[in-house]
Amino acid sequence: MAEETNPSKDGIFSQSSFAIVRSDPLGDAVATELIQQIELHGGEVVVDNYPAERLNLESLTHIITTTFDFPDYYDALDLFVQVVKPAWVTASVATDKLAHPRKYSPDPKLFMSDVVATCADLPLGDKDAIAGGILAMGGNYSSKLTSQVTHVVALSMDNDKVEQVKRNNLNMTVVLPHWFDDCLKLGKKIDEGPYTLPDPEIMQTPGGKAPLGRPNKHVVGAATSHPDDGTLPSLSGRKSLAVFKKKRILLDEDLKISQTLRNVLNGMILTSNGKVVDNVSEANVLICKYRCGENYTKATAKKIDVGNLAWLYYLIVHDLWTSPYRRLLHYPIPKEPLPGFDGLKISLSNYSGEARTFLENLIIAIGAECTKTLKQENTHLVTAHKKSEKVAAAEDWNIAVVNHLWIEESYAKWEMQNVTNSRYIHFPTKTNLGEVVGQTQIDKKVIEQKFSGQAQHEVDTPRSVRKGQADAKALDASTPAKSNARSASTAKAKAQTTSAQTPATSRVAASGKENLTPGTAGSRKSKDAATAKLHDLSTDIALFEKERKRVGGVVYGGRRKGDEDRVDGGRKRSAEPTEADATDKKQAKRPRTDSTSVQMHLLISGYKGWVGKAKKEDEDIKRLRELGIAVVDHPSKATHLAAPNILRTPKFMAAIAYAPIVLSTDYIEACLNQDEFLDTDGYQLADKANEKKHGVVLKKALENAKANKQQLFSGTTIYCTEKIVGGFETLQAIAEANGTTLTPYRGRHMAIPSRRAGSGADSEDHADNDVYLISNDNEEDRRLWPKFVKMAEESRRTPYLLIAEWLLSSALRQEIQPLSQYRLSLANA
Repeated sequence: MAEETNPSKDGIFSQSSFAIVRSDPLGDAVATELIQQIELHGGEVVVDNYPAERLNLESLTHIITTTFDFPDYYDALDLFVQVVKPAWVTASVATDKLAHPRKYSPDPKLFMSDVVATCADLPLGDKDAIAGGILAMGGNYSSKLTSQVTHVVALSMDNDKVEQVKRNNLNMTVVLPHWFDDCLKLGKKIDEGPYTLPDPEIMQTPGGKAPLGRPNKHVVGAATSHPDDGTLPSLSGRKSLAVFKKKRILLDEDLKISQTLRNVLNGMILTSNGKVVDNVSEANVLICKYRCGENYTKATAKKIDVGNLAWLYYLIVHDLWTSPYRRLLHYPIPKEPLPGFDGLKISLSNYSGEARTFLENLIIAIGAECTKTLKQENTHLVTAHKKSEKVAAAEDWNIAVVNHLWIEESYAKWEMQNVTNSRYIHFPTKTNLGEVVGQTQIDKKVIEQKFSGQAQHEVDTPRSVRKGQADAKALDASTPAKSNARSASTAKAKAQTTSAQTPATSRVAASGKENLTPGTAGSRKSKDAATAKLHDLSTDIALFEKERKRVGGVVYGGRRKGDEDRVDGGRKRSAEPTEADATDKKQAKRPRTDSTSVQMHLLISGYKGWVGKAKKEDEDIKRLRELGIAVVDHPSKATHLAAPNILRTPKFMAAIAYAPIVLSTDYIEACLNQDEFLDTDGYQLADKANEKKHGVVLKKALENAKANKQQLFSGTTIYCTEKIVGGFETLQAIAEANGTTLTPYRGRHMAIPSRRAGSGADSEDHADNDVYLISNDNEEDRRLWPKFVKMAEESRRTPYLLIAEWLLSSALRQEIQPLSQYRLSLANA
């Protein structure tokens, strides 16, 4: 819903009708004030004490609440009723127009919803990025320092806005931009304490002390899906519950609880104005253990509330309604493992208390084995930070190291997520990620797509048949090192077994013919489909094995210019109109929907037209595709690169290695505005200012790139400290695009291949003898320098200590830069 101007002279709310959800933060005083403001400006409050009063959603335009935890939340969204916080009313009145409702949504997934930020001494590009990120995650951005601001983003305390905060003793937090960066990378709001000026912890000299965990309310009462009888909450000394009022609850037989416990629960419900029923057709709440069975299937089809025993206990303890989707282990668990997780051995590190218990139970629920200790046979280590012996051992043993979000989101979406996703391997240096455990919600759409109406069929279908559906997913999502090899080889074996023994695959369910039995014509067709699918899978497996064995693993799409299936970069002919287009311009506007109509593979970096506008971005990308321009996400796939100017983003830097045609982002806007595929003449990127700033001539760099053929650093041995400024993964991607891989250096002795026989030991010009360490110039990294030099010299190699700028400048200019101005001195160690 876009912002609207005053729709009527009778008041901005004259076309609106409201319901108010009462809660602890929204008590009588707040509700009374809201009612007065709404009525004063022409609105009508239909219900002012929900959920105590019934709600007719069709009569409402807005629901005012501080939480999304009320029974009709999802139904309201389905009927396009706007659910907003009380601040939405205040903001609308202040501006005399209806404020944008998304900025005031109580949905916890919009984790910046309580943040209003302004930037102080930041460059314009950084301000735009922060503003876009905050808006996308439900927060607000202000260019000025107003009373509504909660956070001032600054690099130091020496600027006017921060001085104003100090002078007037304003209740605002002054933080480094790093805080927003880490929050957006994780998709969670972490504590801003370590990022707070004037003395931010993250800027202090790194030490060996691990970040301490913080109390976590999100897993309290939600650490297990099926509590035992001993944890039954008591009503002794308490008033009767209100949470079960008008609830008709069915306790399913799959709970397998004793009759004594069942009687106690029935009594609690009955004495609290609820009703216990025996048939799901009469119920509006189902309590069950598993996502299967007749009652579960009917309940999900009816779209009534479905939760498990832990959820029921939570309602009893708090006497406050909460959605069973909000906490992962409050919703019934699947009866079978998530495809791809069966057989994985996962260990935990640096999580404690209920957060650890929650993750242990979640790992079991997802179908993997949770081990107390870490051994070489483990496939994954889930850790809250990277300062631990377990992490060091895992990295030495080539075990995938991820944070808990990988487990949570795989479970929430019921699909194995790729461990190479940057969100799952990001560890803020001064944050213990245990503080954000349990914030992930069950994906309601996943429930509807994968369990509702199909659950009973899944129970009745042999497990061996269902497991065949996961083979391709397991290849893409499992660990990129040792466990990838196991997953790939296992997939091959499963593929052979499945093709020989099982008539059904996921394609059967997708066609709507899940109940066909063996021996029917449909079953024969399913076998053929399965065989064809597995034939396709064998090609994917072969490509995966080829990429996995390449030095550095599968990074940045994993393709080289010489690979058969890679789109060749720098082909100018791809931008030229066809002969038919030249004779008939109208043909340029015709929809292009098949792969043969693609005339340009475009990589985009730094385009501001889509900042904070996800919907517009999706629509524009679709339109570009119809015009013959396929927007790609990896430099190896691009024939063209579009950017507003010369950038030093990872995407831009890596793309240069493939020598694409570099265009201004004006080209994108021109094609969209004219609704046709345009010639690129006149749209080549020209940026003299940044060429001078970075000491690069773009035309020359692209010519060098063509000659280099992604081999600029080929044969160069480069090590890099793990906490390098800019990020190890970023530099790794740039190095990969230029023909080498970075090896993380942690101060341990490693064998460096000796120089080639016959090469001159004292020749500094002989690059084959050289070995480089990319390092920060700080105390922590300096301690590593003598060890690295000794290690190199023992291998008869010539060591060089360099700052990251050497690699970045060389990559941007596409020529190896002289070492002198980038060297670090061992004397400073």
